[in-house]
Amino acid sequence: MPGWVDFFIVVAAVAIIIQMAILVAMYFQVRTALEKFALIATQLQGRIDPILVRTNRILEDSEDRIRSIMTDAAELTRVARGQAQKVDRVFTDAVERLRTMELIEEAGSTFKSKLWQPFNQASAILKGIKAGIDFIRGQKARPDGDVATQDEELFI
Repeated sequence: MPGWVDFFIVVAAVAIIIQMAILVAMYFQVRTALEKFALIATQLQGRIDPILVRTNRILEDSEDRIRSIMTDAAELTRVARGQAQKVDRVFTDAVERLRTMELIEEAGSTFKSKLWQPFNQASAILKGIKAGIDFIRGQKARPDGDVATQDEELFI
């Protein structure tokens, strides 16, 4: 049995040495990768910094302009709202006046028809009486030669 133990100890020692070699190789690979990443990050930072500086400068320069635009937009919105309210009031007033005019016209038409209806009826009765009287007079007083005159009067 003691031979087996020595064999397993040797195998374990070789495994530990192989693991150590793999870990050392991994350490060097990670260190190399970190150096490359650091170099890439430095280059990227060098390219991004001028862009960020320019962007910041542009934003600072245009801050007053943006504030002015926002103020103008707010003022424009306030004025437009006021004008829309005025237009609404004008249209509402016009519609109310139109309704009032329609009611007045309807009342006037009703009043006119109610007021003139008796006069028209009385006038029709009087015209009928006059026509009757003219007919009776025409029978007695008009000779046959005045038929043309009578026809002209009826025509007119």
